[in-house]
This record gives sequence, structure tokens and C-alpha cells, in this order.
Amino acid sequence: MESISTTDTAMTVQPTIFPRVGYSILSYLMFVNTLLSVFNNLLVIAVMLKNVHFLNAMNVIILSLAVSDLMIATCGAAIVTITNYQGSFFLGDGFCVFQGFAVNYFGLVSLCTLTLLAYERYNVVCKPMAGFKLNVRRSSQGLLFVWLYCLFWAIFPLLGWSSYGPEGVQTSCSLGWEERSWNNYSYLIFYTLMCFILPTAVIVYCYSNVLMSMRKINKSIELQGGENCSEDNEHAVRMVLAMIIAFFICWLPYTALSVVVVVDPEIYIPPLVATMPMYFAKTSPVYNPIIYFLTNKRVCYSA
Repeated sequence: MESISTTDTAMTVQPTIFPRVGYSILSYLMFVNTLLSVFNNLLVIAVMLKNVHFLNAMNVIILSLAVSDLMIATCGAAIVTITNYQGSFFLGDGFCVFQGFAVNYFGLVSLCTLTLLAYERYNVVCKPMAGFKLNVRRSSQGLLFVWLYCLFWAIFPLLGWSSYGPEGVQTSCSLGWEERSWNNYSYLIFYTLMCFILPTAVIVYCYSNVLMSMRKINKSIELQGGENCSEDNEHAVRMVLAMIIAFFICWLPYTALSVVVVVDPEIYIPPLVATMPMYFAKTSPVYNPIIYFLTNKRVCYSA
């Protein structure tokens, strides 16, 4: 009975003692993050919908990415701005569960959409002679799978396999990383493998091959004296590197936290340290529109 009582109360973490100035800084940073995220992603959505000819196979995926990123900003960063200003998550347990689910779901959709985008670019760049034809229908089917796959993993904590609750400095909600029970531990193992490690491995593999293929193309063009085309391809290479770097900045801390909790479920993680990976992940809606759309003329391949 004693162990059960300990497990049951693990999720109800006592309010973290955090300096008022600390909450104010976090609130300010999330406010800026919210403004940039909402503006950038609304701009992408508006441009796409106003110019239907932009909706080729790749840009349909980017449009979906903008929608999920906009939802991360509104359900995550915007709410966290208010709760940090208040100094606590004062919106109630029900809203905490809703925010945890929403941020987890749309965050997974964003991550898996980036994975789908990497996979499709890999097919276009690395398998041009394989009879591969990317079209809007194929992209839509891939996106349907992504949204349903992410819903599959995000809904389990609502059904009792793991749970959603306060995280870090207690001003935002996410998965119950601090809950010490086999029920939670088993979910985190599968969640980490299927929702972080697998997508990360696919992205690294795909973009590594894309980079190698582009390097080969550049060398071939240089041998043929095509300097201008080579410059265009070098720009594309730089954009792919930017994609990889931005992805790791946003998601590697969160993935690392997941792995640490899975490997050593008894480890104590200071609240501020536990909070930082979530905040890094919440910055992805700022970078994604810039990298994947606003500067992607040479890396967005038409169907």
C-alpha cells in the first residue's frame, strides 16, 4: 500500500519554488516565441491558400506542418506565457490535461511531418530513376497516416496508459515524466522508441543521403563547367544543413530527456532542467516556416 500511495501522489508535484524574476523571464520569452510562431505560420498558411498553385506535393506537407506548428503556438506557448506571468498553472486540472494532450499531439505531428518531408525529399533526390512519382495524393495519404499515427500515441495517456500533468517549474503540462510506476515507464519506453528515436533515425538517414547525393551532383556539374547550377546546389545543401541543425536544436534535448527517464526512471531531474527541453521544442514553430517555406525556393521540389 505504501508503494501505491507513493506512485499515486508522484504526479501531483508540489509547486516549485522558483524566483519571480525567473517566471517573468520565461513569460517574456514565450510571449516573443508566440508572436513569431503565430505570425510566421499564419503567413505560410495565408500565402498557400491565396496562391493555390503553390500547393504542389511538397508544399502540401509544409502546409500541414504550418497548421500543427500554429496549434503548438496557441495551445502551448501562448498558454505558458500566461501561466508563467501568473507564476503557476492556475487553469485547473482538466485544462492541464487538455494542454498536455494538445501540445504532445501537435508536437508529435510536427515531428513526424518533418520525418515525412525528409523521406519524400530522399526519394526525390536519391531515387530519381526508380520510377518514383511524388504527387499531392501521395502526400495527402502520408499526412493522413502521420496525423492518425500521432493521435494513436497521444491518446493513450487519456485512457490510462501513462498520464498528463504538470511538468518542470509547474507552469505547463505534458506527459507525466515524474510519475514512478511501471504503467508510466512502459509507455515511455514505447513512446521514446516510436515517437523520437525512430523519426530521428529516419531524418538523419534521409538527409545524410540527400547531402551525399547533392555533393555528387555538385562535383559532376563542376566537371562539366556548370558554375551557376553548382551555386544553386550549394545553396540547397546549406538549406538541408539548416534543417538538420534546427531539428536537433529543437528536438534533441526533449529526446535526450526521454531516453534518460527511460534508462533510469529513478533519476532526479531538477525542475528547471526538466523544463528546458520542452521550451526548446516549443521554439520549433518559429524556425520551421522560415526554413521550410519562406526560403525554400530551391529545395521545394514540384511534383
